[in-house]
Amino acid sequence: MTNVDWDAEAASFDEEPDHGLRDPQVRRAWAGRLRGWLPARASDVLDLGCGTGSLSLLASEQGHRVTGVDLSPAMVTLAREKLAGRDAVFLAGDVAAPPVGEQRFDAVLVRHVLWALPDPGRALGHWCGLLRPGGRLVLVEGVWGSVEPVGIPAERLTGLLAPIAGRVSVERLSDDPLLWGGQVTDERYAVVAQVRTSGQERGEVAAAGE
Repeated sequence: MTNVDWDAEAASFDEEPDHGLRDPQVRRAWAGRLRGWLPARASDVLDLGCGTGSLSLLASEQGHRVTGVDLSPAMVTLAREKLAGRDAVFLAGDVAAPPVGEQRFDAVLVRHVLWALPDPGRALGHWCGLLRPGGRLVLVEGVWGSVEPVGIPAERLTGLLAPIAGRVSVERLSDDPLLWGGQVTDERYAVVAQVRTSGQERGEVAAAGE
């Protein structure tokens, strides 16, 4: 992971428009995207790098059962407060190998985390193993900065997924200012990848999971 002290960042984390989702328009924009990315039915969703739980809350409001994991105990505390009384559990731990035991999920949701991991390919393989047959990975990533860019390009991410996933779709997000609270010029995107069910051959389309 990066050397950012996320515990120190927790108190002000939600001040960013796409973190706290405090603006009703930004909140609606993310809710609409999640509705398209996550299964239509009530499902078990694992939110990795959940931060203060803003996306977890949207998923819960759409009827999903949420487990959130974040490296920062301070972030986890805020997420628990944000979703108090809901069908949600939050754990402090390594998002690359989340402490969920034998539990399996219908969707794994990860926003702006993969790029910072030392071995993203290994993390993707582990996350696929946490999914039920026909489950889906929802990965929101990008490349930020012009002088010394950081992030992971969509082409690299889809390449890492090719050996382990079935259907993979890329959705460009840079041109939707409502998601970010204003115009952005860098690369931002979402990848939805569906895990092959047992018996599928490489290249076959995975079950939709709806």
